Amino acid sequence: MNVEQHDIGVSQVAAAIAEPARTKILCSLMDGHARTSTELAVIADVSASTASAHLAKLKELALVRLHVQGRHRYYSLADQRVAQALEALMVIGQNAAPTFTPRTPDRLQFARTCYDHMAGTLAVLLHDRMLDAGWLVLSEQGDQQYGLSETGERFFEGLGIDVSTLSSLRRRFACSCLDWSMRRPHLGGSLGAALLQTVIKRKWLTQDLDSRALALTATGRKEITARFAIELPVLAKVNLQEATASGRRSVVTSSP
Repeated sequence: MNVEQHDIGVSQVAAAIAEPARTKILCSLMDGHARTSTELAVIADVSASTASAHLAKLKELALVRLHVQGRHRYYSLADQRVAQALEALMVIGQNAAPTFTPRTPDRLQFARTCYDHMAGTLAVLLHDRMLDAGWLVLSEQGDQQYGLSETGERFFEGLGIDVSTLSSLRRRFACSCLDWSMRRPHLGGSLGAALLQTVIKRKWLTQDLDSRALALTATGRKEITARFAIELPVLAKVNLQEATASGRRSVVTSSP
């Protein structure tokens, strides 16, 4: 890119961010949670059609990313560089980004099934930990697909998961799946499904008979905290108490 093209690119991005409604949209996405165009329209105080036009422009300039989950379409910041640029501008403007507040019932919010893998607060925490630890590595194929590092392979093999067999399946091995309650990714694909089967088989989580909710057991709290080296939220304690008090509602199975 020559100097002239660079200047044009900077001016286009600056013009996009300068529009007040787009600024509100971008700042609302700084917390890392994805949102629908309807939600962003409310945040920006514009009509749904106007919000869609703004999002199309932001997507064209690679400032936001579109996530399609079934019939739902969510938007998030394109990458960390966009967030960093916005943070720098907010420091100058002395503004604070709004926070995201989930509205999902507590039991489903903490842990539940999403097709054949795990979702909810716990699943997002595990996904983030696996990335931070370097166990999951973003694939060169893109499209939010993952591979495993050597330490990642050893970790999952240590859980009794046959990584080589999973890699040979026709379905995607590991990928990010946008969590509809947290609006952040959790682990999907055959690896995500195998992880769910493993934690249920080991009785770290129990699965409800009448809902998609997953309940954390005492053993599960101890093992997950130790093996993944994460601090579980206070909600996990409540979830554990509910699982103990309502054992008749839960069933331990070998499959999701």
